[in-house]
Amino acid sequence: MAHSIQGRRGMAVAPHALASQSALAVLREGGTAIEAMVAAAATIAVVYPHMNGIGGDSFWLVGMPKSGGGHDVIGIEGCGAAAKAARRENYAGRSAIPFRGGDAAITVAGTLGGWEQALALSRDTMGGRMPLSRLLADAIDYARNGTPVTGSQQRSTAGKRAELESVHGFAETFLPGGTVPEVGSLFLQPRLAATFEQLVGAGLDDFYRGDLARSMAADLQSAGSPVALADLEAHHGQLREPMVLAHSHGRVYNMPPPTQGMVALIILGLMDRLGVERFDHLGADYVHAAVESVKQAFAVRNRHITDPAHMKVDPASFLAPDALDAMAARIDMQRAAPWGAGKGPADTVWMGVIDGEGRAVSMIQSVYHEFGSGVVLAKSGVNWQNRGASFSLDPAHVNTLVPGKRPFHTLIPGLALLNDGRTMVYGNMGGDGQPQSQSAVFTRTVVHGLNPQDAISAPRWLLGRTWGQSSDSLKLESRFPVETVEALRARGHEVDVLGEFDETFGHAGCVLRRRDGSFEGGFDPRSDGSVAAF
Repeated sequence: MAHSIQGRRGMAVAPHALASQSALAVLREGGTAIEAMVAAAATIAVVYPHMNGIGGDSFWLVGMPKSGGGHDVIGIEGCGAAAKAARRENYAGRSAIPFRGGDAAITVAGTLGGWEQALALSRDTMGGRMPLSRLLADAIDYARNGTPVTGSQQRSTAGKRAELESVHGFAETFLPGGTVPEVGSLFLQPRLAATFEQLVGAGLDDFYRGDLARSMAADLQSAGSPVALADLEAHHGQLREPMVLAHSHGRVYNMPPPTQGMVALIILGLMDRLGVERFDHLGADYVHAAVESVKQAFAVRNRHITDPAHMKVDPASFLAPDALDAMAARIDMQRAAPWGAGKGPADTVWMGVIDGEGRAVSMIQSVYHEFGSGVVLAKSGVNWQNRGASFSLDPAHVNTLVPGKRPFHTLIPGLALLNDGRTMVYGNMGGDGQPQSQSAVFTRTVVHGLNPQDAISAPRWLLGRTWGQSSDSLKLESRFPVETVEALRARGHEVDVLGEFDETFGHAGCVLRRRDGSFEGGFDPRSDGSVAAF
């Protein structure tokens, strides 16, 4: 049994230890959970650059206790839309939008708009007053003076070098001296440090409507991107009403479309109906129930989820009890249903913070694939996302490319208010794997009663593709019992067995605040992360 980290006054978890430490330092100085999360988000954008950055998108769930009891849960969408000049005809003769280069950098980066909206919420509802100079201080130091390269960054750089080396600005930034940086060597990003300092002086809005925006727009044009200054100027972070599932153990929240948050909630709703509390969490019945729930949820996702302005159905209708009952009735516990293909890989970071007042933040930010489009802007050092590659060029497809349309997002932060009085923030990175690992962490912690660290460390499964993987098989970590693997194959699953603690299964995390105000958290041993508490 692994022991969870305990605390009383505040807790943060991140897939890189320096990010959770940045959050903890802000909490110790009296900052709010949102302020702590912004500090962590800035730090991890620097120290885990293959996974995320300020040239990507972010989504937040914020839970705030009310004075009379209960909670308000608010969503924040930091999602950029397709450029006005991004059109299907630009890709004539191609079957899909490319993943790399300027042709892939076709959506506005929404991350800083999410930070700005979150900090406004902190000021208006939490009394947050910590200056931006303090929140970005660690990130500036790490970018200017360097941080040791992780094994994860080294592997991603080496693995993607062939397809990224010739992309505009990539080699100059991520191949210093023309080589893949060694694990433990100091990785410096002086242009990014200067960009953060510019934001401190001018404010986060400078990213969209200031000198930084004008600089980035010029560099985006030089890189062959259609994103123009007018596209940046039109962007604002948005408050969103989260989606909610009535689960037998409490209320579970996630983000609405264009994210796949609905998918995560459908999976949990179906597993609740299948009675997974009866099953050994390492056994075939448990994994089969989870995987078959995933298939039902992904079928809904692939037919319907897109920019909500373009949806023809109410996403909340799929969380209605009768809709979930109907999906659960279609699951055969003895036989695997047919399975097509997933949405593909994604690199991401999820982080969680809860402060001493019980204010909880679940946040996720990403540049989509490893290193995003690969485009690094010359003056600012910003690595731009390739989230627009999730658009389809088929005009009849639900996610067809339209100027100004928001792309489909795999990004989903999880938050739960449990019947026993606990507040839980949890999440994971990894495309198709995000809602699956969320279901594993939630059910193992809440339904089966494991502590968060054991729940996260336990062997995981993945149906479909995630970062670093291109097959659509059911993948299992090798720590699952042999009899579980064989029983799943006997039910018709195409099973591949991977490593013991395989990074393919993502980087999960969880923080729980109990009714008495004490904390318990777990981090993913598959990552470079940690839980930080006091």
